[in-house]
Amino acid sequence: MKSTREGFGDGLLDIAEKIPEVVVVDADLRHSVQTLKFAEKYPTRAWNVGIAEQNLVGVAAGLAHGGKIPFAATFAVFLTGLGYNQIRQSVCYSGNNVKLVGSHAGILTGEDGATHQALEDLSLMRGLPGLRVYCPADYFEARAMTRAIAAEQSPCYLRLGRQKVPFVYDEKFEANLGKADILREGSDGVIFAIGTEVPFALAAAASLESQGKNLTVVNVSTLAPLDTATILPLVQKFQKVFTAEDHSIIGGLGSAIAELIAENNCDCKLTRIGMTGFGESGTSEDLLRKYGLDADGLAQKISANI
Repeated sequence: MKSTREGFGDGLLDIAEKIPEVVVVDADLRHSVQTLKFAEKYPTRAWNVGIAEQNLVGVAAGLAHGGKIPFAATFAVFLTGLGYNQIRQSVCYSGNNVKLVGSHAGILTGEDGATHQALEDLSLMRGLPGLRVYCPADYFEARAMTRAIAAEQSPCYLRLGRQKVPFVYDEKFEANLGKADILREGSDGVIFAIGTEVPFALAAAASLESQGKNLTVVNVSTLAPLDTATILPLVQKFQKVFTAEDHSIIGGLGSAIAELIAENNCDCKLTRIGMTGFGESGTSEDLLRKYGLDADGLAQKISANI
C-alpha cells in the first residue's frame, strides 16, 4: 500500500532528467505534497511561494508561458478554491500548459477535518473548458500519470490522496490518458469508480461475488474529457449502474455518468455513491466506514440496489 501523492513525487523524479523543462511550484507544503525530494535534488527548478495559492497559480502560468512545464502543487481544497479565478483566467482561458496538482483530496484526508477535505474540486475543475482532469487509482497509476502529463501539451488537474491505499496496478503500468480501464467483468451491473475508491470498488465486487452478484468494475481515472467510447456501451448494456467517488455526488463522476445516460436515453438505473455534505475529523478508516465509502459500505449500497 502506498498513497497516490507518493506516486506523484516519485513520478516527478522519473522525468526530471529526461525533461529539463519540468519545474515545481508549491505553497509551503513540500513534504505533504511530495515535492520535497525534487526540490532538494533540483533546487534551481523549484520555488516555494509560501501560503499564497493565487500567486502559486499565477507564477506557474508565467513559467508555462515562458516555455517551462510547471507542476503547481498544494492541497486540493486550497488550489481549486482559493486559486480558482487564476486557474480559470491565467491557465485555462490563456491556454497555459500548467499541471495543477491537488493533494489531500476527499475524506480520505482524515484528521485534518472538513476544512481540508476537498469534496467539490472535481466539480470545479470539470467545468473549466480545455482543462483535463485526472484522478489515479493507486500509487502506480499516479506515478505513471505524472510522467504522461508532463509530455501532454495541455493544462490539467491531477487529484491525489493523502492516505495509503491498496495497489490496483504494478510497476509495469503505463498510463493511457483519456481512457477508462475495465478492471473486472461481470454480468449483473457496472461500477464506475474514480481515484482511491477504485481499490474499494474492486474489493466490494469480490465480496458481492460470494453472494452470486457479479459486477463489472471500471476505473475512470480521466474525468475530463470522459471516455464515452468505453463508458457508453456499458451503460447501454447494464440496467444497474453505480458510481463510487470520494467526492460530492454533485458535479463529479456521478454527475458525469448521469449526463451521459440522460443525453443518450439509456434504459438503466443509476445509483451515485459518494458524499452528500461536508466531512469531519476522524481517521480515514473511520470516515470511510461512516460514510459508506469503504469496501463493505460500497457492497451494502450496491447489494441494496441491484
